[in-house]
Amino acid sequence: MRTVKVGAKSPEVYYLNELLAKLKYNVIVSDYFGTATDKAIRDFQFKNNLVVDGVVGLKTWSSLLEKSKNGFSSNSKLLSEQDLINFSNQFNLELAVVKAVNEVESNGKSFLIDGRPKILFEGHIFWRELEKRGINPRSYMNSSNQDILFENYTKKYYVGGTAEYARLEKARNLAQDKKIIDSANSSASWGLFQIMGFNAVAIGYNSIDEFVEKMNQNEGEHLKAFGLFLEKNNLITLLRNKNWASFALKYNGPAYKTNKYDEKLMKAYHKYSR
Repeated sequence: MRTVKVGAKSPEVYYLNELLAKLKYNVIVSDYFGTATDKAIRDFQFKNNLVVDGVVGLKTWSSLLEKSKNGFSSNSKLLSEQDLINFSNQFNLELAVVKAVNEVESNGKSFLIDGRPKILFEGHIFWRELEKRGINPRSYMNSSNQDILFENYTKKYYVGGTAEYARLEKARNLAQDKKIIDSANSSASWGLFQIMGFNAVAIGYNSIDEFVEKMNQNEGEHLKAFGLFLEKNNLITLLRNKNWASFALKYNGPAYKTNKYDEKLMKAYHKYSR
């Protein structure tokens, strides 16, 4: 595991924050090593007879993993080389293209340490999904639901990690109504490629329930969903032609320029095509 410290931003930091949250530290589960993470690590190091320097190296990682050893650690759910080969054959893509897209567009973390797929619940999408099913979201608006139900996009209620499931469950339990449960599941992004649930039926699943079931299985199923999404939205041809800018625009939106997704895809492709 790579050594990380305050200011770092990486998948390792996300996992670090997951471990700290499991140990009841008050941190936001994200890929950023901020002041809260630094404070928690120093406290952990002090309580476990480690050098208190805020640097998460081999000894601190080992101690954290030992304290959290009941966490999810199975490799059975992870993406394999054969999964990528099968994907490239299915869509007639160069394997280097598939590996580049997997590296850049996946979020690097698909399952939580308890084995559930990573999600992010979107309250403004929940509003729209309720309306699509003939349910008036305003009838459920109150101060206790403001973190799961709102009309316009905001990320102020993101909590990350397992806490996102608490938000999802809260939305599912607004009322004993299958339409509300489906609306809630459709309002979260799921797994390695964070495919929004509302895409499920449109890209080929029989129902949102089937989609959620598949997302709970493994990263291979996440990759299949990603392929269905790309195919439905006519993005496969752009990848065959290595039209990185057009692909990034359609998949990531106009912000792709700021985040340089097209450049990252091109560099990753050259790395894998050597």
